[in-house]
Amino acid sequence: MTDASPLGTLARVATRDGPLPTGAAWEALIAEGRPVLFKGAANDWALVKAGKGSATEAAEKLKAWHSGDPVVVYRGAPEIGGRFFYTDAVDGFNFKATREPLAPVLDEILGTKDDAGAGSVYIGSTDASAYFPGFRAENPFDLAALHPMLTAYPGLASLWIGNRTTAACHYDYSHNIAVAAVGRRRFTLFPPDQAANLYPGPLEPTPGGQVVSMVDFTKPDLVRFPRFAEALKAGEVADMEAGDVLVYPAMWWHNVEALDAFNVLVNYWWNAVPAYIDSPQVTLLHALLSLRDRPADEKAAWKGLFDYYVFGDAAHPRAHLPDGAQGPLAPIDDMTARRLRALIMRKLQR
Repeated sequence: MTDASPLGTLARVATRDGPLPTGAAWEALIAEGRPVLFKGAANDWALVKAGKGSATEAAEKLKAWHSGDPVVVYRGAPEIGGRFFYTDAVDGFNFKATREPLAPVLDEILGTKDDAGAGSVYIGSTDASAYFPGFRAENPFDLAALHPMLTAYPGLASLWIGNRTTAACHYDYSHNIAVAAVGRRRFTLFPPDQAANLYPGPLEPTPGGQVVSMVDFTKPDLVRFPRFAEALKAGEVADMEAGDVLVYPAMWWHNVEALDAFNVLVNYWWNAVPAYIDSPQVTLLHALLSLRDRPADEKAAWKGLFDYYVFGDAAHPRAHLPDGAQGPLAPIDDMTARRLRALIMRKLQR
């Protein structure tokens, strides 16, 4: 990011020193609903210490913790500049994915780290428990002290490894704790209400599983995407050194740049709801099928019903009903979720 770029004027993410807060202080942090950067909160990690020694030391740690299973590797030509995205015609992707042994890929990245013309190499979202079973013991967070959902679903910790690459701006429906374990990272973040100003791309296929902004942040085209100028007014930037930890809320859009020749990011996704609560992304897709193309007056009526049943006070629609008659209006538990899911499936298959 240079001063000449319109992104150079973005506000900085709020920064704090010290470890991540726990207990009531953590709940208060999440309630703020904004990203916060904690400087040096993972400095004690073995991987962070190794990476500060050298990229080779960090790579050797990863090899030692690795299970031996092949990993998914994404490769792009030098021309993509590290930005894994669509082709110019949006009829495919500008990269290829293969499954390969980890160690040779790490050696390849290390061997080309001084080559400015090297292609882009990226090992994305690799489950820590399954692929790096030795990782957690030497790189611990007291997750239970932060939020119980962080320990309920241990598979939600992932490693991201590569050279100078960019994950195009996207949102996740989970909260995130992102650790710059090796190398520097830059997160450019936007609140959820900026979605229209970020020009989301196709719902599917997507480069990495989530809808991405069509704006190239390295050279934003404000003629083609004029509302991006409005998004910039609300954007925030977090420049991360190794050992820094960024906490940001679900549904915040984020563009992620790896700034060094060898980088490792570790992230922990979590939700404040149990696993039996379905993804709202599924609801969005079905709403496109069932609601979007109805007449405006019908959509307005359905919006009122959604406000009543979904977005308003959950207790209100059931308050006047006996407990035994509330059905899916009652607080949802695992059994209620199963019944409601089965009902939905029957209606979709009619």
